[in-house]
Amino acid sequence: MNKKLKTLDLARIALFVVIMAICSWISIPTVIPFTLQTLGLFLCIGMLGGKNATFTIAVYLLMGIIGVPVFSNFTGGIGIILGAGGGYLIGFLAAAANSWLIESLLAKRKLVPLISMVVGLLLCYVIGTVWYTLVYVPTTSLSALTAITTCVLPYLLPDTLKIALALFVCKRVRIK
Repeated sequence: MNKKLKTLDLARIALFVVIMAICSWISIPTVIPFTLQTLGLFLCIGMLGGKNATFTIAVYLLMGIIGVPVFSNFTGGIGIILGAGGGYLIGFLAAAANSWLIESLLAKRKLVPLISMVVGLLLCYVIGTVWYTLVYVPTTSLSALTAITTCVLPYLLPDTLKIALALFVCKRVRIK
């Protein structure tokens, strides 16, 4: 089997970069905005697989870093990555790469998408909250526990629902 990216893979990656951007624009602004980005991430992982999801998220992040307004509230630039919520964006790349690793270890077992999405979400939470704690908390009187209650707890139920929705959609729409 040819390991190189094919034209169809590149088209799918481009499509999911656009989907990630659109999902990020649908947001409720807070310190860490409520967006549909994680839904885009989970759909990307479920539909493209870990390898192409990793490339998708890398392209998405690079576009944002150079200033294309693909992040929440139509923002872009390195300042977004270096800000309080940037760790969550980096967590997306870790989640996709983790999915690639899980797929390579467990092959095409039935629970791989669910495991990839749940572990990926946990990686996003850990990387994002540690980043938030390092960037935002030192400038305030907030504790690390406050960071967890601000950055994780409000998102648990919505993100769980996004995983369920992504699994439902991925089961019905096959593009691999």
